[in-house]
Amino acid sequence: MTTIRVLIADDQVMVRQGFTVLLNAEPGIEVVGQAVDGLDALAQVAELAPDVVLMDVRMPRLGGIEATRRLTESSGTTVKVLVLTTFDLDEYVYEALRAGASGFLLKDASADELAHAVRVVAAGEALLAPNLTKRLIAEFSRVTSSPRVPLKDRVGDLTERETEVLSLIAQGLTNGEIAERLVLAEQTVKSHVGRILGKLGLRDRTQAAVFAYETGLIRPTGY
Repeated sequence: MTTIRVLIADDQVMVRQGFTVLLNAEPGIEVVGQAVDGLDALAQVAELAPDVVLMDVRMPRLGGIEATRRLTESSGTTVKVLVLTTFDLDEYVYEALRAGASGFLLKDASADELAHAVRVVAAGEALLAPNLTKRLIAEFSRVTSSPRVPLKDRVGDLTERETEVLSLIAQGLTNGEIAERLVLAEQTVKSHVGRILGKLGLRDRTQAAVFAYETGLIRPTGY
């Protein structure tokens, strides 16, 4: 079993130590470092090459949003960022998702929820399943001014099928669920997802969901 290497970035020592104890008790997960702020996190990522960073949003010197942006825009890293927050509907968390975070987790999450979140993002998936994440994206994209251009222009050169898959990604469906909904092979859906990300220049499914809401492809209703 490949061990998932985790870095915890939070300015509160109790949070860092608590998460370290919980994660080190999980099979296949190892906390390789603790960072006290965003700058420390960047330095330790470069030195330790973790697979996942648990990133607090509000930290001194350099906050989690800018640290996330620098990490995800770096061409030499494949690290995934999981944002830590105290409140679910947090505009700062929304900005972190836009910056490239793969999902977010409440600081009072259980040990099982924490381990599951780490494994999901380490596997390259976005932590979109919880209703909180979808509601967060919907709420803050609702108050974000959308570009005043036709939807067709906003989704670039996506095919009709790719646009349909994108809308289902934004609703939090997995590849398997999308395949079932559209009566397609799961591998076909995976190929569609890859082309969508490539055409739109997006990092992962979370950014695809944000894009879908911000362009008006998905309307934030029912949240």
